[in-house]
Amino acid sequence: MYDIENYYEAKSVEDAIAHLATDEKAEVIAGGTDVLVKLRAGKDVGCDLVSIHEIPELKGVDRLTDGTIVIGPATCFTDITNDPIIQESLPYLGEAVDTVGGPQIRNMGTIGGNLCNGATSADSGATMQTLDATLVLQGPEGSREVPVTEFYTGPGRTVRKRDEVLIAILVKPEDYIGYSGCYIKYGKRRSMEIATLGCCVRVKLEAADAKQAEARETGGTQDSSATRREDAASTEQKNAAGSPALPGAGFRLADVRIGYGVAAPTPIRCRKTEQMLKGMAADDPAIYDIIATHVEEEVHPRSSWRASKEFRVQLIREMAKRALEQAILRGTGKGTPGAGDFPPVELGREQEMRETMTQGAAEVAGTADGGKDTGCGKGGEHHA
Repeated sequence: MYDIENYYEAKSVEDAIAHLATDEKAEVIAGGTDVLVKLRAGKDVGCDLVSIHEIPELKGVDRLTDGTIVIGPATCFTDITNDPIIQESLPYLGEAVDTVGGPQIRNMGTIGGNLCNGATSADSGATMQTLDATLVLQGPEGSREVPVTEFYTGPGRTVRKRDEVLIAILVKPEDYIGYSGCYIKYGKRRSMEIATLGCCVRVKLEAADAKQAEARETGGTQDSSATRREDAASTEQKNAAGSPALPGAGFRLADVRIGYGVAAPTPIRCRKTEQMLKGMAADDPAIYDIIATHVEEEVHPRSSWRASKEFRVQLIREMAKRALEQAILRGTGKGTPGAGDFPPVELGREQEMRETMTQGAAEVAGTADGGKDTGCGKGGEHHA
């Protein structure tokens, strides 16, 4: 059933690296929820596995004295969701990984594996992008830090070398303090489902009066928000009846971060759209039209057997608005726990028919809708 040549339980990070360095067929395994599935499917045949599952220093969540949150890559999804530090400071990350598979998968699968597998559909991927997380890799030549935004090189591929081990995930205080956020996953089922699309939006709100004072001090440099509102005016008028509720009165968007999974070959950030939204009033109806219109210009979805490109574009637009609204609500203390579990985006009958026809003709792809499956020893390897 599983064509495994050798299996070694590493006693420490250094022990794991030593075995990886001396055995060219060796691959890292942690929870095994991805690796064993691939082996059973006949991929990575004959690999030697080096387990890091029982290395204590790779598990758990901690906060350093400077406020940096350190997440052990061998920490399972269930422990991430239930950790007090995550619940207090990064609840949207706990919300994201709590959508992975079912309870059995979440009890075994690890957050490090979710990242190192390189799949664009990884539920932690979009949120980690918005957190500007730093991944610490250690190998025979020492350790190095890689921003998560530079970690992915393509579908199922990362910059991690075969003989390197992900030893820590770092989130700096300036990337989470004062932020609220929401992760939304869309799938054909509410559980036991790989994401058709994932979206995380995080915002940092500030009092509108403070922003006005800052604008006066800098000579009114915030006038660009008026231009952005004009850019969205025509769209706003057309869609006024269906616009979301407008929370956030008295606040402005000091910062906005938008991340997607399955909207491109790798998890991505929509930085241009983020810049357009900064400084705008949180209750300005134009922000929803801006985010829906401009994220579409930054993504690169494709058709697969799970969904057509056209349907994913619709999801990208709608999920961005819903996640933004909920992030603002949570920032004002009015959000709903678990609000990422939205009902499916409603489609017209014509769109439903087109979607069904497109899916039937779509090419079946590997690596969880990310593209070509890379197999053993290709770089974006499996900690899961």
